[in-house]
Amino acid sequence: MRTQETGFDPSAAANRAVQLDSFGGPEVLRIREIPVPQAGSGQIRVRVRAAGLNPMDWFMTSDPDTAARFGLNLPSGFGTDYAGVVDRVGEGVTGFAIGDRVFGGALSRSVAEYVIIDTAGTIAAGGDAHHTPEGVDDRTAAALTIAGCTASAALDVVKLGPDDTVLIGGAGGGVGVFAVQLARLTGARVIGTGSAASADALRALGAEPVAYGDGLVERLRALAPDGITAAIDLHGTDTVQAARELGVSDGRITTIAALVEGITPANGANAAPGAIEEIARLVAEGRVRVPIAASFPMERIREAVELQSGRHVHGKVVIDI
Repeated sequence: MRTQETGFDPSAAANRAVQLDSFGGPEVLRIREIPVPQAGSGQIRVRVRAAGLNPMDWFMTSDPDTAARFGLNLPSGFGTDYAGVVDRVGEGVTGFAIGDRVFGGALSRSVAEYVIIDTAGTIAAGGDAHHTPEGVDDRTAAALTIAGCTASAALDVVKLGPDDTVLIGGAGGGVGVFAVQLARLTGARVIGTGSAASADALRALGAEPVAYGDGLVERLRALAPDGITAAIDLHGTDTVQAARELGVSDGRITTIAALVEGITPANGANAAPGAIEEIARLVAEGRVRVPIAASFPMERIREAVELQSGRHVHGKVVIDI
């Protein structure tokens, strides 16, 4: 029987979920029917409506050694970002009730009909949950957590202000769409690297586009003759190298996908308390946009991962559940 509060059946006997019996590429992803999890003390159960994909999802599950670094065992789930509705509340839980719309992260288990979240947990240990603001749909909410926290942590490292000109490498990707807009809200001038095909998308976010690749430093000197003052490398190390050549100090450069001696890396797990709630509020107010590049049903999970892992998507890829 479907409840009036949630619109779905809380007594469902099956939980469709994407699982892996071995670590590897998209070809190892399969939909399984597994038991519906039950909420224990301090936990909520969420009926997932949408799950956002991130590069970390397929990176973590790409091979056994990498999976072990993240504490993943077989059989493993897949995906981390989620959004949905609370349909079970365990003993001792406060702040959440059946029917509440929530979003958050559940490490490598979000592409499923139901997930269990520890209300005192973290994304990596037990999952986390936040109330979805009015006016933010589930697809958008499912695209916020990993990318939003990572972008916020990166901006915390470089500490932008109105007098800054920041270079953001890989600005059109999932983290980039947040980093560009959050940087603009500080008053900084934002220059974003990307392909020629991404130029219009970057302009729409508030960045001045510049093509990556050979000649980047010369193009930046022409575009910003007064200099670059900070840099965020969201792809590798090319932006770091260009920024250093342009005289940016190491203390105002950060990376998310590579470790460079002398550079402080940014990690979404270290985002300031309340950062993701602030981003959700900005989205609800229309001050930050979340471009959804594509959405797929769970049955097309392999196709979705192939698209997302190609690194040419301008925005987020979401699984509808």
